[in-house]
Amino acid sequence: MNIPARYCAGYLGDIGVPRNPAPMDFSAWFEAYIGGKWYTFDARHNHPRIGRIVIARGRDAADVAISTAFGPTKVVRFNVMTEEVLVDDAVSLQPNGDASQQIAKRQRA
Repeated sequence: MNIPARYCAGYLGDIGVPRNPAPMDFSAWFEAYIGGKWYTFDARHNHPRIGRIVIARGRDAADVAISTAFGPTKVVRFNVMTEEVLVDDAVSLQPNGDASQQIAKRQRA
């Protein structure tokens, strides 16, 4: 088939699906390069989802380990949260954009 693909690891938010009382967990999916664009495919959640937070991309799970520890470790705190943002409320996250200035400007308006 010769279709370029990559493994993705991250968090999958709960926007647009029934709320689950359990905390979010790590998730994995893959992306394939088809017709000049990367498309997301997810065998576990076989329907479109909003709020994917990509932590890493690579050839396989060994490439994108979220944590590699040698010896005992203790995670004190690790929180990830997704919230739906309406287009009118969105703040530019472009590298040259200053989000704090955009927010202050909207508050004055």
